[in-house]
Amino acid sequence: MSGGKVVLVTGVSRDLGRRTARALVDRDDVDRVIGVDVVPPRGDLGDVSFVRADIRTPVIAKVIAKEDVDTVVHMSVIATPGDTGGRTTMKELNVIGSMQLLAACQKAPRVERLVVKSTTTVYGSSPRDPAMFTEDMEPRRAPRAGYAKDVAEIEAYVRGFARRRDDCRVTLLRCANVIGPHVSSPITSYFRMPVVPTVLGHDARLQFLHEEDLFAVLSHAVGADVGGTFNVAGDGIMMLSQAVRRMRRPTVAMPGVAVGGLSSLLRQARFADFSPEQLGFLTYGRGVDTTAMRELLGFTPRFDTEQAFDDFVSDLPRTGGYAERAIGAVEDRLPSGRTAVPAVAAPGDRDDGDSDHRGQGESHG
Repeated sequence: MSGGKVVLVTGVSRDLGRRTARALVDRDDVDRVIGVDVVPPRGDLGDVSFVRADIRTPVIAKVIAKEDVDTVVHMSVIATPGDTGGRTTMKELNVIGSMQLLAACQKAPRVERLVVKSTTTVYGSSPRDPAMFTEDMEPRRAPRAGYAKDVAEIEAYVRGFARRRDDCRVTLLRCANVIGPHVSSPITSYFRMPVVPTVLGHDARLQFLHEEDLFAVLSHAVGADVGGTFNVAGDGIMMLSQAVRRMRRPTVAMPGVAVGGLSSLLRQARFADFSPEQLGFLTYGRGVDTTAMRELLGFTPRFDTEQAFDDFVSDLPRTGGYAERAIGAVEDRLPSGRTAVPAVAAPGDRDDGDSDHRGQGESHG
């Protein structure tokens, strides 16, 4: 289609960014989609044009000007340092990269729409959280490090950009944890573990966004007539205990300090990447109100939280019996009479998951 939008998507070397760019190609009001990243994507980009560029440098401004970009979708916010080679590089990509991108957009008069994929992680997770965060609420404790601090800084820069460029429609999407059969992330790595560690005395409240609904809401935001900040998540809440039972996976309850130590070992082994934010989320959970998403943005996810999770686990193999064998092997190596391994709860040992667990550690994040 001639005369349609020219959309630039950052972060297309990762799967979610690449698939978002491909989804935008199918919009009737989009003429061209340009994908930008420092390395080429591993998967097929289809009709998306790829430009190798680092958004941390002023070269991104040249790309925006040369390609006559009028719409920018920012997907290049990284959740774990393991994806980049270290925390310093991660912060540069997230914060410095976003600053350079916003500076480039500010200087480009043709840019009339900016869509930023943010995260509900910005609200944090604590025992003092409200049952549901609305978009105007602040975290109970301001993040001091890591991914959450990066996101808070990026959102502040985005709000500053919106004030300076009031002619540009800015949409900030605070997405719940994205989940689905094709998603590789810290939370999906956690649930793919053969034995799932949980924090003793807590049962976190979880809210998910299906991967297909992520692509749909980003595409919807590109064409929507409204801007603003919106929580984006599937309807409903799941307890962590309900989630692991649906997978029919054994769990091992451990003190929070022990789970933190385990997370360090898993990071070193590159088995899973647990950030402090994720450990807090798996302890207390988090819930967000999505009224504005439905009533103002005009978007309703196709999957609710339970449906999104069920689709994710539909192809996962069951691991019943693995825990007993693994723990047995460890116990065989211990001196006689010593047992240092916590008891494992096999699937079905607890109740049916329909009861209210909020009293356990006030985990109603």
